[in-house]
Amino acid sequence: MTFQSFEYAALLLLVLAVYWLLPRRLQNILLLAASYVFYAWVDPRMALLLFGYTVVNYTVVLGIDRAQTSNGDSQNARRYLIVSIVASLGTLVFFKYAGFFFGNVSDALGAIGLADFDSTLKIILPVGISFYTFQSLGYVIDVYTKRTSARHDFVDTALFISFFPQLVAGPIERANDLLPQIERLRRLNPDHLSSGVSLLAWGFFKKLVIADNVGMIVDDIFSTPDPGAATLWVGTFAFGIQILADFSGYTDIARGSARLLGINLSSNFRHPWFASSPADFWRRWHITFSTWLRDYVYIPLGGNRRGNRRTVINIFIVFAIGGLWHGAAWNFVVWSLFHACLILAWQAAHRFNSGIYRPAAAITPLLATLLIWTSWVLFREGDLRFIGDNIFRQGLDTQLAFTLGTTALLYSIPLWLHAFVDRPGVANIWTRNDVSRTVASTAIALTSFIGILFLRADLSAEFIYFRF
Repeated sequence: MTFQSFEYAALLLLVLAVYWLLPRRLQNILLLAASYVFYAWVDPRMALLLFGYTVVNYTVVLGIDRAQTSNGDSQNARRYLIVSIVASLGTLVFFKYAGFFFGNVSDALGAIGLADFDSTLKIILPVGISFYTFQSLGYVIDVYTKRTSARHDFVDTALFISFFPQLVAGPIERANDLLPQIERLRRLNPDHLSSGVSLLAWGFFKKLVIADNVGMIVDDIFSTPDPGAATLWVGTFAFGIQILADFSGYTDIARGSARLLGINLSSNFRHPWFASSPADFWRRWHITFSTWLRDYVYIPLGGNRRGNRRTVINIFIVFAIGGLWHGAAWNFVVWSLFHACLILAWQAAHRFNSGIYRPAAAITPLLATLLIWTSWVLFREGDLRFIGDNIFRQGLDTQLAFTLGTTALLYSIPLWLHAFVDRPGVANIWTRNDVSRTVASTAIALTSFIGILFLRADLSAEFIYFRF
């Protein structure tokens, strides 16, 4: 079930029709049932997998809590943690990377003259498995490190792992943020309703108008056998627009749906086009994912506390994991390592701090944006040979490339306008009181709905991050 489907609208409306009439316990049971209907709509087997994740991590958390509180048995608690890590990551690796592994083994055997093979292993990738694996694993680690307390209510824990608005593409929520909202009494709030509808409308506008229209340009360019350098870079630029509108649009729809239910989800984007450096980009892009890697991988590895050499190694490890998390393909690894190199280069430039660097300080945000945008070609295109053949090859139709680029830029204007009105100085004007917030939310919702009616694409593709 996708957000832009009639089935999702019906599910959300049916839930809302009775949700606010129920006490908290029944609200959670209703949300849990709706979450499993949402996830099992296409393939009921996926719901069994999600339930398995829930049972394993719920049991492990209780085991960790029992070991730590009854006799302070840290060794036994560690065993439970290892069980959760092996079970969660092992399941993720099997479903997401088994085919990638066997394919690369076959290619390696063929390269050294041995008999390769055509694997008949066909594994269906469960939608959103990367997201709920990290969310449930983060909860277990937080209990183990005593950053949060173990929950003994199975329904609350199951809802935390499977809450349908953010189940398949995030945000990746922390236990200390989402579980208290699940556990407390929720009351109908008019401000939540108006802001929820506004987020839904703006999210659907970004998806149906910006991402889907620009996505047709991107698909046409990357499906062309020999587009040439100019057209390829226009496609890369257009994909930067598409993926931001697509993914942030999903996040806004998820946040809007949750807010209608009295639950606040984390903001996952903060205008990444205005990043001042590659590191700042990752503080603005897919925020819940990058902070998850920071808190559960980078810092436990030692972060930047063990010298420059270890810091470099840690950064490469984190970004390699981040690349593979996105997909079982080498282009994602190259894309992520390119970002690691950008961050290290920026850090080296700051340490150098020479007279050559100071005059360039004013243009470093522009340079960072340009390099980050360039990297999208590695994210979009899995055939690295295709990129190599076209990245510098002169194309024949530069006029077409210019037209397509201009069209993509025009579709991106609402994103730039939103970034402007969301600046602190401007946002303070329309968020200063209930009346101004309601007027602003209503204006955004109406404008977005009108835009969808007249400008939406003929066809709507699935959200890009559903693949991960």
